[in-house]
Amino acid sequence: MKLVQDLSAGKMDRVYLLYGTETYLMEDVLQRIIANSLSEEQHDFNYSKFDMNEMPVELAVEEAFTFPFMGGQRVVLIRDPWFLTAQKDKSDVEHNTDALLSYISQAPEETIMILFAPYEKLDERKKLVKTLKKNVRVYKAEPMSEKELREWISARTETAEVQFEQEAVDAFLTLTGANLMVMASELNKLTLYAADGGVITREIVYDLVARSLEEDIFALVEAAVNHHTSEALKIYKDLLKQKEAPLKILSLMVRQFRILYQVKELKGQGYSEKAMAGKLKLHPYVVKLAGRQSSRFQARYLLKQIDELAEIDHRIKTGQISDEMAVELYLLKPGT
Repeated sequence: MKLVQDLSAGKMDRVYLLYGTETYLMEDVLQRIIANSLSEEQHDFNYSKFDMNEMPVELAVEEAFTFPFMGGQRVVLIRDPWFLTAQKDKSDVEHNTDALLSYISQAPEETIMILFAPYEKLDERKKLVKTLKKNVRVYKAEPMSEKELREWISARTETAEVQFEQEAVDAFLTLTGANLMVMASELNKLTLYAADGGVITREIVYDLVARSLEEDIFALVEAAVNHHTSEALKIYKDLLKQKEAPLKILSLMVRQFRILYQVKELKGQGYSEKAMAGKLKLHPYVVKLAGRQSSRFQARYLLKQIDELAEIDHRIKTGQISDEMAVELYLLKPGT
């Protein structure tokens, strides 16, 4: 990544716009910028954070024009600048965005300003967005492809001097749902366990990596549709022990079947995995797994499951059956 390379080389810009949906990457870049700009001693005096849901942007601009205490540099972080999107009045705070617009052309050398915008899209029609994209350092953090995720894992395991078996990588991606924030946390756990020169196997991954709720639902649906009743019931009972509400489990099962149906339909229309991921707002690897799962079923079967689960939801909410029993009966039903 060019921005990371520049930061590693000490090349700094006065204003950064970080946006996108992969907040782990955004946070990583943010911390690199701060580390490049401030020593630990300066951090307490010359680092200011402004939440745009609570404070007007002109306060951040005013702070950015303030000369750093004891020399050096000042870092001003502007979080959640929703006024860069098409959202209307997300908070009660009024923002004088012209102040920020003026700042861009007058940014002092002593200040590093960072706009941290965790949004998929910015409103390209707005003058402020156009000016930012033309005049400041912009970084868009998008979900990594499967290839990039594997390279990311490889780089970190090499640094930790451990080996990651290929089957273990596959299991790791599946269990974490390719969520980079979760992956980073779980990978630290695995590398510490394997230690220098150790090997991370598929068995170690399944023993140590915490399954996400989404992965549990994926496995629950997989077991149910393949008539692995005992496995489906075990997963369901485990979720109940984890204090997951039956209605929540039911709604997530509906969501999973809907994803399977949508992926199947879009694939039939010629959409690529990347295009499907963008349209459905899912990670490409999740789409890949859904594609594999949905390929074994007819579209009408998937729609039938959605309808049945919707009917169960109605029966629960109208008091015709208890929620826990309703989901269990669905999992026990032949032909699920």
